[in-house]
Amino acid sequence: MELVALEAELQTENMHGLFEVLGIRFAAIQISDVIDKIEGWIAGGRRTHYVCVSNVHSVVESQRDPRLKEVLNGGDLNVPDGMPIIWLGRSRGNSLPRRVYGPDLFVEFCRETQNRGYRHYFYGGAPHVVEALIGNLRGMFPEMHVAGHYSPPFRALTAEEDLEVIEMINAAAPDVLWVGLGCPKQEFWMRAHRETLSVPAIVGIGQAFDIFAGNVRQAPAWMREHGLEWLFRLLQEPRRLWRRYLIYNVEFILRLAGESLASSKFTSTLYRS
Repeated sequence: MELVALEAELQTENMHGLFEVLGIRFAAIQISDVIDKIEGWIAGGRRTHYVCVSNVHSVVESQRDPRLKEVLNGGDLNVPDGMPIIWLGRSRGNSLPRRVYGPDLFVEFCRETQNRGYRHYFYGGAPHVVEALIGNLRGMFPEMHVAGHYSPPFRALTAEEDLEVIEMINAAAPDVLWVGLGCPKQEFWMRAHRETLSVPAIVGIGQAFDIFAGNVRQAPAWMREHGLEWLFRLLQEPRRLWRRYLIYNVEFILRLAGESLASSKFTSTLYRS
């Protein structure tokens, strides 16, 4: 189901529907609601749906690459991961107590559904990362069923290799396919394979693979919930992340200001006419 069609369904369920940030549509939704949606898709059969978990980085990337904007707006759910997105959603009248933080969505889904027999598949991450991830998950959720995993090489797959991977995933018959390739690679991968996969739900959760494998430290909860996770991560990996957080955050603010100014000028023109 496209996000446009999703709006009517969300309103029917007494949710606020959708809100836009720089042309990207977000579902005004919480983690518990996303879990309910995924379980509904699993109950409904094998038609494939994909979920994007988006933040400031995703939005800025989409301004630079219109293809990503199409992917984010064309999914079945695009949920607000970053606190700036949550603040903007609240300012537009939506009740958003928490953000849909990818690692929290992942672990809460596993916790709530571990006894329901769902089959999980993991795509992405280096082999040692995925092995550590699965080992830790089995320790946390003994009843969780892992259907399989695949760590793609650090290069583009050939057409033949890609077909083999899709056949392998479909043969494993997972209910949920967790993708950890990072943005925007995971979003493009989910969209490109939606028609060939027979998986009810594909969810891009990026860094969650490294977090639950024990390779990356999470920011303290108070930093995560007050929009300071970017600072924590920047201090951990300044050489790798300075561009993403400093340049992208400034670009995000400037683009919002430009959009607001353009809207104000348009409104003024309407009043004068």
